[in-house]
Amino acid sequence: MSIQLAMVGIVVEDMARSLEFYRRLGLDIPSEADTERFVMHRMASGVTLFFDTVFVAGNDPARAPTSAGTYNLLLEFYAGTREAVNAKHDELVGHGYASRKAPWKSPGPYAALVEDPDGNVILITAEDPNADI
Repeated sequence: MSIQLAMVGIVVEDMARSLEFYRRLGLDIPSEADTERFVMHRMASGVTLFFDTVFVAGNDPARAPTSAGTYNLLLEFYAGTREAVNAKHDELVGHGYASRKAPWKSPGPYAALVEDPDGNVILITAEDPNADI
């Protein structure tokens, strides 16, 4: 069996604030999860996102936060169409989330970059990221 991505963990400062962002992005995460320290969400693709508060992540003695303006994680979400990318970018920015780059035709897919509440960069694309794999 070949190795496959199963989970992506995101360390968050404020669970409710972070889950609100990902709900606005389009994930169906129940609001009851807002008070948890650890939340798992399995996506239709089979990949599981887990959200971990800094309190729980504090069990890693070597953990060091990233510097302001940098990030260690970029997540790509496939929106389907250019119009959907534009709409999702505008919706998130309209709710106060920072745009790293407005929608544009990159050398690859049509895309937009938005920051989640913890400074992770979210790439929203129109072209299927698995089309050429």
